[in-house]
Amino acid sequence: MTAQTDTPGSVTAVYKVTGMSCGHCEGSVSAEIAELPGVSSVKAVAASGEVTVVSAAPLDEEAVRTAVDEAGFELVGRI
Repeated sequence: MTAQTDTPGSVTAVYKVTGMSCGHCEGSVSAEIAELPGVSSVKAVAASGEVTVVSAAPLDEEAVRTAVDEAGFELVGRI
């Protein structure tokens, strides 16, 4: 899931995640967040630590934090 285009009624949020250093890290974070209900796409960029998430409705930040923790990284917060 890497598309960044919004569909009508979708919400895009950008989060800062620390600890990502490679493509495997990006994949781990993306996979965990993609499992959250309503998520249609996730794009993680290790170089910047930014994770862009497109979802049907705003996500609960604690749910995103838990997903990032499951991947082994730390959610700093929403940008």
